Amino acid sequence: MAKLDRYVLSQLLLLFGFFSLVLVAVLWINRAVILFDRLISDGQTALVFLEFTALSLPKLITTVLPLATFAASVYVTNRMNNESELTVMHATGSSPWRLARPVFIFGLISATMMSLLSHVLVPSAQALVSEREAEISQNVTARLLTEGTFLNPTKGVTFYTREIDDEGVLRDVFLSDRRVPVETVTYTASEAYLVRNGDGSTLIMVDGLAQRLNTQTQTLSTAKFADFSFDISAIVKSDDGKSTSIRHLNSLALMQDWDVIADETGAKRGSIAEELHSRFAQPLFCVAAALIGFSTLLIGGFSRFGVWREVVIAFGLLIFIDGARSALVDTVVQDASKWFVMYVPALIGAALVAGMLFTAAHPRWWRRRKEVAL
Repeated sequence: MAKLDRYVLSQLLLLFGFFSLVLVAVLWINRAVILFDRLISDGQTALVFLEFTALSLPKLITTVLPLATFAASVYVTNRMNNESELTVMHATGSSPWRLARPVFIFGLISATMMSLLSHVLVPSAQALVSEREAEISQNVTARLLTEGTFLNPTKGVTFYTREIDDEGVLRDVFLSDRRVPVETVTYTASEAYLVRNGDGSTLIMVDGLAQRLNTQTQTLSTAKFADFSFDISAIVKSDDGKSTSIRHLNSLALMQDWDVIADETGAKRGSIAEELHSRFAQPLFCVAAALIGFSTLLIGGFSRFGVWREVVIAFGLLIFIDGARSALVDTVVQDASKWFVMYVPALIGAALVAGMLFTAAHPRWWRRRKEVAL
C-alpha cells in the first residue's frame, strides 16, 4: 500500500472509531434506560441488566456501522479539502479514481466488520437473548416475589403482596384473574406460600376470600376458604427458550435445506432467502456509504457556506439506496427465487459512485457536450 493510501486510511479509521464510539454510546444509553426500567421493575438484578445490555450490543453496532463509515468519510474528505491536501494530490497527478482507493479499502474494512457481526455475532446474541428471556419468564421469584408492588406477570392477571418474611411467607396477598372476559375472580389471603411441583408452580393461599364476578349477569359470589391452591403455571408459562427464529441461526445454518428450516422455524422460503441475502447485502452498504460520502464532496465546488449542501445530498442518496432495499424486501419474501434483487441497491450505489468519480475526473465533459450539441 502506498504511503498516501496509508495516510488517508489511518485518518479514516481514526475518525471511524470515534464516530462509532459516540453513536453506540448515544443509542446504548437510550435503550439501556428502557431496558433497565423493565428488568429492574420485574425484580431482576443489575447483573441481568448488564448481561442483556452486552447481548444487545452486536445488533446495535450493525445499526451504527454504516452511519459511522459515512461520517468518517465525509469528515476526512472535508478536512483534506479545507487543508488543500486534495488540491496538492490533484496537482501531483492523482486522479479521483486514485484518490478513492484508500476510501474503497476503508469501506471493505467496515464491510468485513459488518459481515462478522451479521453472519455470526448478531444471530448468536439474539439466540442467547431469546433463551434468557424464556428463563426469566419462567422464574416465578422474579415475577411474583416482589413485595409492595402491583405486578402483572401476564395479561389479565394482577398480583400483590404486602410483605415477604425471612421464611418466604407472603403476607396479605391479592390476586386478580381477568383472563376470562366474562368473569373476574379475585383472591385475597392473609398468607400464601409458593410451591414448586416439578415444572409447575402452585400458590397456596391460607385464610382468605374468593370473589367471582360475572360481568354478563352482574352477579357476585363469594367464598371463604381456610386454604386454597392456585396453579400459576399458566401465568408464568413460556416457551422452552429454543431458537425457533431464522434470525437466531447463523448464515452457515441458513445455507442448508430451506425446506427443513421452514419446517423447524415456520418461516417461508422467501423469508429465509431475504434473511440470508440481506446479511451479504448489508456489508456492501458500508462500502457504498464510504464512497458516496467521498465522491459527493469531491465533485462539490467551493462555497462560502461550507459543504452542507454536498453532505445533505450524500445523505439523501444513502436514504434513497436504503429505501430501495426496504422496497425490495417484499419481493424476495413473496418469491425466494428473486433473491438477487437484494443486491440491486448495492449496484445502484456503485453506479452513482462511478458517475460522480467520472464527473470529478472530467469536470468539463458536460459543458463540452452542450457545446457540441449547439
